[in-house]
Amino acid sequence: MTQPVNPPARLLMGPGPIDADPRVLRALSTPLVGQYDPWMTATMTATQELYRQVFGTRNDATVLVDGTSRAGIEAALVSLLAPGDRVLVPVFGRFGHLLAEIAGRAGAEVHTIETEWGQVFPTSVVEDAVRRIRPKVLAVVQGDTSTTMNQPLEELGAVCDRYGALLYTDATASIGGNPLEVDAWRIDVASAGLQKCLGGPSGSAPITVSPRAVAVLDGRRSIEAGIREADDVVSDHPIRSNYLDLAMILDYWGPRRLNHHTEAASMLYAANECARILLEEGRETVVERHATAGRAMLAGVEALGLRVFGDVGHKMHNVVAVEIPDDVVGDQVRGAMLEDHGIEIGTSFGPLHGRVWRIGTMGYNARKDAVVATLAALEHSLRRAGHAVPQGAGVDAALDVHAGASVPVGAPA
Repeated sequence: MTQPVNPPARLLMGPGPIDADPRVLRALSTPLVGQYDPWMTATMTATQELYRQVFGTRNDATVLVDGTSRAGIEAALVSLLAPGDRVLVPVFGRFGHLLAEIAGRAGAEVHTIETEWGQVFPTSVVEDAVRRIRPKVLAVVQGDTSTTMNQPLEELGAVCDRYGALLYTDATASIGGNPLEVDAWRIDVASAGLQKCLGGPSGSAPITVSPRAVAVLDGRRSIEAGIREADDVVSDHPIRSNYLDLAMILDYWGPRRLNHHTEAASMLYAANECARILLEEGRETVVERHATAGRAMLAGVEALGLRVFGDVGHKMHNVVAVEIPDDVVGDQVRGAMLEDHGIEIGTSFGPLHGRVWRIGTMGYNARKDAVVATLAALEHSLRRAGHAVPQGAGVDAALDVHAGASVPVGAPA
């Protein structure tokens, strides 16, 4: 007989996923109702309004895509890009490469610009590429956890306006922990996930779509034959995915409630609670809590004599990349932290694999006790591995940062 699901106690301090907020776990355990039950559709509508506030938008087309954050990314790109459309992707880490791959699989003509991992793009460099390529879509990762860099977006919407492009951003790793203002920054489409700064499980992808991006979807709109009405217009060149067809998903969430799939009720409950928690605490307060926890972790690892990778001036609030000392094996130290302390930190990908650890401070774990426990465990594991570190320095530095914080740094209320 198989064993019941009973995972070990872990403190997840990597680049995500993280420990879900206990309120979200409770929401996941609540009863199911039918997908067209009036309570269910009312909850869907309420969740849309919550995520308008989370994204900083008034976009009517703000919904959940049932799937992990990658489902939201793919829904955005496959729905916006018809075969042959040009897309420009600035690549500064693994997830820029992912956007380019997804766009290529959608049949788009993919153009990329690249910079060294650990850096971001000046707006002028992006604008020069947009001017030269004239893409239909500029697709940008906001926070790339593979490098921990946070690409400035504030001016890119205006750049896209000047050249007639749509601006899409993958905000999976950044939303909630770093400023994101969809309307103020003129972002046409933004997608996210729950498993990072929003403090939930992976499996639901909030997405918001501007009216001008909805107009693009309308030009490729299709309705399945089994639910189509006589006067429904069906495109000759529909979106090349059924499940990730944003136009059909919007019809499902919209007034017609056209059946597209069975809404993942438990994930809807989780997404709703993630947004409620964030908005109760306050968007700016949550960002500042992440900034404080991130500063504390940064100060702590530096006080241990460890080097931080990349342009710290453009680092995400919620994850730091720490260069692995030459005299230890990175995976052995990570393994010791997990086995001896029950704390998980991350490695990285591609050119940074084996070179850095990625330590996250996000969502429910962006709090003082989690930061302190992680630094104490890291110090102990490094010492056991033979690497000399100043005793207690990391914890002291983190506590000093928290002592000067302007907002509470305990667990979310």
